[in-house]
Amino acid sequence: MKVNLELLKELERTIDTVNPEGGKVPIKILGYGEISLVFELSDDPQRLAYKRIPIFDNENQVKRHIWAFNEYNRILMEEIGLNLPHFDTAWFKDENEKIQFYCVQEKINPDSVGNKIIHKVSSKEVETLVLLAMKEMYKVWNYSRKNKIIDLGLDGQISNFALIDYDSNKPKVNDDSKLYYLDTSTPMFRMNGKEAMEAELFLKSAPSFLRWLLKALFLEETIARYYDWRKVTIDLVANFFKEQKSELIPNLIRLVNKFFKEEANEFEIDPITLTEVQKYYKSDANMWVIFQNVRKFDRYLKTKVFRKKYDFYLPGKIER
Repeated sequence: MKVNLELLKELERTIDTVNPEGGKVPIKILGYGEISLVFELSDDPQRLAYKRIPIFDNENQVKRHIWAFNEYNRILMEEIGLNLPHFDTAWFKDENEKIQFYCVQEKINPDSVGNKIIHKVSSKEVETLVLLAMKEMYKVWNYSRKNKIIDLGLDGQISNFALIDYDSNKPKVNDDSKLYYLDTSTPMFRMNGKEAMEAELFLKSAPSFLRWLLKALFLEETIARYYDWRKVTIDLVANFFKEQKSELIPNLIRLVNKFFKEEANEFEIDPITLTEVQKYYKSDANMWVIFQNVRKFDRYLKTKVFRKKYDFYLPGKIER
């Protein structure tokens, strides 16, 4: 991949994290996470997707993350057989000697991403899509089950999967459809019980006065849930509340429970219930609202009171 570092440097010099699409360097937002902004550069002939991750304090942290990122992608592709878009990383020190880091990925058809597809196909096809995602996840957890050194995790939300060779004009999902897995910028794997990534860095988007509390109460539990296939599946199903597709959830619960019983019985996973999916989503949604409100207050303090740059993009109101 030919990443235009000079253009990224200009972007960093002029970016407005309150209104990133209105800056000097024209970009189009593709998505966002708790610490990242995903965008494409307008008129980019390579059509690359950039994930901006402004969390690193020194070069050692960057080098460790690049190694973990590349190794995670390699294991998922070469040892497990998942399909991933082409990927790369880019980083530099800006004019203030602050590290700016990007994960770069081949841009795929945005209509092919799971959370878009579920609004365009039949309920039966949505179930097929979820089943295909479960089969991809089976490969990951089966690898970890047999490996004595490496333990893999995954974020299994439907928005992290995309259909290969998707036709926007004739949207369909069938049993033979193939999936991309998209979310590899957070390298979820442990070697001999030690996290490959420096997990504490992912608290950088939280206000500094809260980080010690979040680390003490939530960090270990939050990271650990991505290694638990049952919890990842609850998150997958519960996310259909946010996608305004709650009517599909009872059938999806039956689908994943049947999959665990018939195609992954060696894992001895307890059936998922509607009550715990509802409870999980309510708790997750409430935490998201609280966290975003605290971050907005932190942004106000930094930009309006202390006249400093706020590094993170905060999404607008999300329908839930």
